[in-house]
Amino acid sequence: MGKKSKRTQSSNADSTAQKLTAKKDGKPTLLDESPDNLQFEDPFEDEFEEEEILEEYDGEEEEEEEKEEDMVDDEDDGNNQPGAKVQSWNPLTSNLDAGTKLEIDETAYKMHHSLTPEWPSLSFDILRDNLGESRTRFPHSMTVAAGTQADRVDRNKLIIMKLSDLCRTNAKTEEELEDEMLGEEYDKEDDSDDDDNSDEEEVEDRDPVLEHFHLNHKGGVNRVRAMPQKSEIVATWSDVGTVNLYDVGGVLDSFDRSSGGDVKNQRKINKNPFFVYQGHSTEGYAMDWSKVNEGHLVTGDCDGNIHLWCPAEGGLSKYSTSSFKVSNAYGPTGGNIDHPSVEDLQWSPTEGTVFASAECGGYVKIFDTRCSGRPMLTTKIHENGSDVNVISWNPIISNLLASGGDDGLFSVWDLRSFQTPDTTPQPLARFTCHKKPITSVQWHPSDESMIVISDEDATYIYDLSIEEDEEEEEQDQGGMFIRAAGEGEIPPQLLFVHCGSQSVKEVHWHPQITSMVMTTALSGYSVFIPSNL
Repeated sequence: MGKKSKRTQSSNADSTAQKLTAKKDGKPTLLDESPDNLQFEDPFEDEFEEEEILEEYDGEEEEEEEKEEDMVDDEDDGNNQPGAKVQSWNPLTSNLDAGTKLEIDETAYKMHHSLTPEWPSLSFDILRDNLGESRTRFPHSMTVAAGTQADRVDRNKLIIMKLSDLCRTNAKTEEELEDEMLGEEYDKEDDSDDDDNSDEEEVEDRDPVLEHFHLNHKGGVNRVRAMPQKSEIVATWSDVGTVNLYDVGGVLDSFDRSSGGDVKNQRKINKNPFFVYQGHSTEGYAMDWSKVNEGHLVTGDCDGNIHLWCPAEGGLSKYSTSSFKVSNAYGPTGGNIDHPSVEDLQWSPTEGTVFASAECGGYVKIFDTRCSGRPMLTTKIHENGSDVNVISWNPIISNLLASGGDDGLFSVWDLRSFQTPDTTPQPLARFTCHKKPITSVQWHPSDESMIVISDEDATYIYDLSIEEDEEEEEQDQGGMFIRAAGEGEIPPQLLFVHCGSQSVKEVHWHPQITSMVMTTALSGYSVFIPSNL
């Protein structure tokens, strides 16, 4: 085996030639022909092919040759620089050298898509839809409201966009990952999903689809928030000092019709806000809709004023300038009266009259709308006076509040500790590993221990249910755990880091798609699902 030959009678031919020839003076001659020795002339000369020897396959040698070729290719990719290698980068542990280019590792994501708009966006919000809760099946679809930061006041827009056919970008499907974990010997009991799996593989080759409408907006958009009960109502904070309310129902109907939905009595697309409020003394960033009381909105400006909004008599059956009543409910109070800017506002997830404010000077205040003119609780959570940029109220455990500061501090608080007078509350958890100001924070909509935050460098997902080793824990006299993660240290609670965006400004979980995250930055938008969630 392993040899191939067409010379089957070479030995007989050689012996015959010896009988017919003889040497004379060193030269071969023919013997004399006789009746007993007849010679026949063959008009066709015998042709003999050389043997072609096929060597047996040696897999190890071939693999070694391939490795050597790969090493040569790697050296070429590294610009022939000896020692060049690819390594992961974490903004918490090292700085990025000037000119260094980051490349995404797609295997870290189940899904990842990015979008670069004409103008950057400082804020956005995800609109709820009627496609179901806790969705996991690809491809995904989502609708977003985002505001622009254009170079001129008259060029700004409120953009309503629909992102559809958001397919899996990781090469391995859930079934393939399951097979790797369970092994080839695992025999699935139910093969009824084979057709579904093949359908999913077919749609993975689709390109994402973007549909969008631009609505007129005067001034740059500081903040965008959609009403959770009626997603067609979108509120914006403008840098010219106005709060605008839009009815985007006609745009949503247009999206549904384009996707083949049965839309009856399609609403008109209104490109201008139906309500423009000019009651604030200056611009602001703080804004939040109540999840308990439909139509209740709270807005705060940079002068420390907080205004309350509620539906007018007759409800929200028709949207007009008379649909809401607005009152200037609260002014600057407390120790930050010299710098009273309200940076963020959050309604309680369980009480319709309670909301919290994040303010300059390191203060968090708790308000009850039944008590006008002053906050119920005023607490300085940052002793160094650093501004509290953002806060988020846990939607499941209502006594937990997360905060992010201008000094990079990210903390979790038990609001019950705010009620103790003349004492400085201690956080349940504190992370000091971030080098840049915290720009956004939001609890997971269905997991009470998971939270996503962003600073100017990246977006981070934490799971606060992960416990540390006992020798690394620190406890105060009250027995509450304090995490004092220093610079250059990666906390064990950190699950995922999304890098590559320039100057991240806001991040949100999708309220209906499991573990989907969207961010906005100076470089554009990112939508992704981490592979470990």
